Amino acid sequence: MSSATLLLIASSLLGVAVGFSPASPSLRTGSSPRSGLQLRGNGVPLPRVNQRTTLLMAAPKIIISGAPASGKGTQCEFIVDKFQTVHISTGDALRDQVKKGTELGKLAQGYMEKGALVPDDVMIGIVKDRLAADDCKAKGWLLDGFPRTGVQAEAMAKAGIEADKFILLNVPDATLIERCVGRRSDPETGKIYHLTFNPPPEDAEVLARLVHRADDTEEAMGSRIKMYNANVEAVKGYYKSITKEFDGVGDKHELASKIASFISE
Repeated sequence: MSSATLLLIASSLLGVAVGFSPASPSLRTGSSPRSGLQLRGNGVPLPRVNQRTTLLMAAPKIIISGAPASGKGTQCEFIVDKFQTVHISTGDALRDQVKKGTELGKLAQGYMEKGALVPDDVMIGIVKDRLAADDCKAKGWLLDGFPRTGVQAEAMAKAGIEADKFILLNVPDATLIERCVGRRSDPETGKIYHLTFNPPPEDAEVLARLVHRADDTEEAMGSRIKMYNANVEAVKGYYKSITKEFDGVGDKHELASKIASFISE
């Protein structure tokens, strides 16, 4: 066998060794560090199973928690914009199941029509069903304000629902009340504004349809804060290894940057 032939074979083998690097994927450049993966190498494609595993690892699974008016909604917008994850509100997921007339939706509607709370097992079923959707599998998910209790967190664990990151926003009670009293929501877009901190646009049509929720009062907010404080420690206990707590007071953009860094770790 000629020396040229031997050199060609050796170069080919070396190229495969260098190109086949499933353990060291590099992130595709772009605004989102998790928007996709581009494998290094000399053009040698990775086996299909490794490409699929890498893409699944790239889809973040996030839970964000905090008291009412702690700024979860605002930070969810930043997270979705940067990481392109699917934002999931349990209220939206519940209404979607009811609208579609699914078995879970019918169960939930029965309780709602009686003015009763939807049981945890039904809510867990709805959440699990939503997280199993194709968009969540492909992009990852951001679960907003759920679980709220230790019982719900335990039920999620038993259902096999696991997160990568647990974000907790801490805001003093007095600040929460101040934020809540001035809060207004747009029922058409779902956006939440604050008359002082995050005023709505100077648009007569938008201003006319803004709603001040009946429970956005100092008294009602006090009760909601007490309920949150009574449950938050139990919830945190299930996510100790993946939790990071953030000061929810201050510049929202700086906070978003810190949260993004945590998610990217």
